[in-house]
Amino acid sequence: MELKLYDTLTREKRVFEPLDWQDAAIPPERKRVRLYACGPTVYDFVHIGNGRMAVVFDVLFRMLRHIYGADHVIYVRNVTDVDDKINARAAERGIAIRDLTEETYRHYHEDVAALGCLRPTVEPRATEHIEDMKALIARLVADGHAYVAEEHVLFDVPSMPDYGQLSKRSLDELIAGARVDVAPYKRDPQDFVLWKPSRPGEPAWPSPAAIKTPGRPGWHIECSAMSWRHLGETFDIHGGGIDLVFPHHENEIAQSRCAFHTPFMARTWMHNGFLQVQGEKMSKSLGNFVTIHELRQHWPGEAIRLALLQTHYRQPLPWTEAGLREAKHHLDSWHALTAEVEPGLLCADVMDALADDLNTPKALAALHELRSEAAKGVKAAAACLKASAQTLGLLQLPAAQWRDWRPASLAIDEARVTGLIAARNAARKAKNFAEADRIRDELAAMRIELKDSKDGTTWQVTP
Repeated sequence: MELKLYDTLTREKRVFEPLDWQDAAIPPERKRVRLYACGPTVYDFVHIGNGRMAVVFDVLFRMLRHIYGADHVIYVRNVTDVDDKINARAAERGIAIRDLTEETYRHYHEDVAALGCLRPTVEPRATEHIEDMKALIARLVADGHAYVAEEHVLFDVPSMPDYGQLSKRSLDELIAGARVDVAPYKRDPQDFVLWKPSRPGEPAWPSPAAIKTPGRPGWHIECSAMSWRHLGETFDIHGGGIDLVFPHHENEIAQSRCAFHTPFMARTWMHNGFLQVQGEKMSKSLGNFVTIHELRQHWPGEAIRLALLQTHYRQPLPWTEAGLREAKHHLDSWHALTAEVEPGLLCADVMDALADDLNTPKALAALHELRSEAAKGVKAAAACLKASAQTLGLLQLPAAQWRDWRPASLAIDEARVTGLIAARNAARKAKNFAEADRIRDELAAMRIELKDSKDGTTWQVTP
């Protein structure tokens, strides 16, 4: 299967060719596809925009495993556990920084697992790679790409002539858009921090470059160090949200290329688009965000995942409750139609769509066609639907577990529901249809949907 991916650096979609497969000296059993994606900063529950990134690169991870074999793909998703936001939140809550990061890290895992994401091969923590960061900083200083100023180490941006290729920004835009503090000790406004002194009470380690004051790393050097340690000086794919292109990914490239004297850091750069609420980017700074944790109280994780896949990953995704409701409706049907079948052959149209830069809308359209055939009683279509949906990380739950799912936000008095259903059945038997309708309306107000059949009445909670 030929996989095509869009590369943010070159602004083109091209056939993906893993580096190891181009090196005849590497034996087949040792060849690996190497993927890195920026993970969470663990200071709070993550919003659904971060969930989109996790789902997008999970789909990519699944596709790479399908094409090259599970043992031949290394997926690294880092954890930022040293950061100003973490320090501030721990102080605000009056708890230890480590307690905060452990708690938030656990919540993140619960959230992305609920969205059907596989565990990455490696999940490195920034605090476990401080020595790697210091080693990179020492290389950059020694080669004239970084300098020490007032107990800080800064990257010297003008020392890299082609800085800015990823974001394609002009020099003026780079200076204006740099989200860094303006400091008098910088040689150039674009220069960014690799290492900084720690204030009392903040995490601190012995500093590099003969600096006597204990300090901590800047954000950008963390990912350069962790990708280097687990994937090498160059690797295949680096991913993240579109908001990371500048300055984070731009600065990663500068650090890694200058430290190792390589023509590139990652061969392909992939970025997913924003989620939007009423036409605006969803973000914590705008206050228009919703967390995965909150959504999970009202919707099954699989429905959230499907809603995130409705739009191509590079495009903005309008986030609405209607989209979630539609996703839940589709999955109700898919689970019911595939409950009694084993997964069959993968649908060629689904796989071709995914191989074309993860075109999930086109893949989902093919799944809807299979659903139509399965509804006509075509067992092969149902088996193909199940197998192909599972490739997208859907239809993972047993049908009975899906059917019995209840929102955590809704406390159900099952005895009351059962009693009302019995009263409604009695009213229907007595031909008191007005009372039967009143009871149905009462149950509907409780978000209880009834389904009558020759075998009796069943019920489910609606979102």
